[in-house]
Amino acid sequence: MVLRGYVPTSEETLQTLAALRLQSLNSDFSTHAPFPRLEELFPPHVLHARLPPPPHRPPSKCRGARLRAGLLAGGLWGQALAKQRAERDQRLRGRLREEGASTMAAIVEKWKLLQGMGRPEAMAAYMALVREWPGFGSTLFDVDLHAVRPRLGVGQGQPWQWATLTPLSPQSSVGSGPQRLWLGIGAKAVSLYKPGEPEPLDSFCYGRISSFGASDSSTFRLSVEDRDLLFETSQVDEIAQLLNTYLASAGAQRLPRPQEPPTSPPTSEPTVLPQGLCPAAGPWQHRPPVGSSHS
Repeated sequence: MVLRGYVPTSEETLQTLAALRLQSLNSDFSTHAPFPRLEELFPPHVLHARLPPPPHRPPSKCRGARLRAGLLAGGLWGQALAKQRAERDQRLRGRLREEGASTMAAIVEKWKLLQGMGRPEAMAAYMALVREWPGFGSTLFDVDLHAVRPRLGVGQGQPWQWATLTPLSPQSSVGSGPQRLWLGIGAKAVSLYKPGEPEPLDSFCYGRISSFGASDSSTFRLSVEDRDLLFETSQVDEIAQLLNTYLASAGAQRLPRPQEPPTSPPTSEPTVLPQGLCPAAGPWQHRPPVGSSHS
């Protein structure tokens, strides 16, 4: 989860997590200790994000210009461009090696500071840091939010609209196109995250979800009170199965146990799950692990 970038936190914390992992694997620092590869300790995408973006080349304005560019690409100009690309790729690989070496050195320095920490303590400290993220425990799926349709009445005839979500807002405004998001499915709520952001854009308690299902093999629909959300994902079946599991669990918890009499007189009305917004989580702040002491 950490190495795949699904725990949004600072680079300093990611280095500390890597050092704690080394301490749990190898105990105290030693030059003779086996070193895992950096990608086994630290999210590779963080290093790649430090590299400069490729140069932007404006598209050719007319067919004639594209034709001339194609003819030039087959001659000397093409060879020169290929050489420039090769040189640039070589520079980027060198820069990536430098960033990797710098990051590994920082991780090792933090590892040295953990001398004397036992394996169970290192593992507990690692988990305490990861658990600070409010979304910990949720299963995250990469999705593209393609459209939102307001559910007015039965929602018949409403066109799909591009969506821009605002934090914990019951309304969605029209935006410019699909959004790449994380769909987090947890025991108490479904949340939408912007990748890399610790706080959710929106959260839906299971009492607010009226229906869900697959429109086709790569499209998933989630109906939440006054809107339908349409996602594109390659994990439609996994999302549906997990939602079914949590919804069944949430329904079972609201029924009286067979050994215990109901605490209120029977009623003919069905059980209504809580409505309204999910309780807003406070800002994600660093907290010391349980049991630690401070002077």
